[in-house]
Amino acid sequence: MYNPIDSIDGGTRLLGLIAARQKMLSSNISNMDTPGYTRQDISFSQFLAPEVSPLETKLSQKMGTKNIWSEFSNEKVDVGKELAEMQKNYLTYTLATRKVSSTITQMRTAINMGQ
Repeated sequence: MYNPIDSIDGGTRLLGLIAARQKMLSSNISNMDTPGYTRQDISFSQFLAPEVSPLETKLSQKMGTKNIWSEFSNEKVDVGKELAEMQKNYLTYTLATRKVSSTITQMRTAINMGQ
């Protein structure tokens, strides 16, 4: 059965992951000239698999990365790649905010109809 509270909770958790990923991507760009620094990233698919809708899971797997925390990946920072990942992250943010907003609107409608 559909539970709007679970939907809001999942959306809130997704927004937290998006914020953490944005911070990590920004850190990659900030540290690109630091000797010995390797690229780090977060994979949404590892965190969200069973708890969100199939559409979000599919999107997170398509847009996410292979490692949750790839601190020791030996991968150098490529500014173009980081900026592209930041844009993908923004699209995921847009999806998540629309989902939470839609759920709140549905709850408001249900409350107003019950009065």
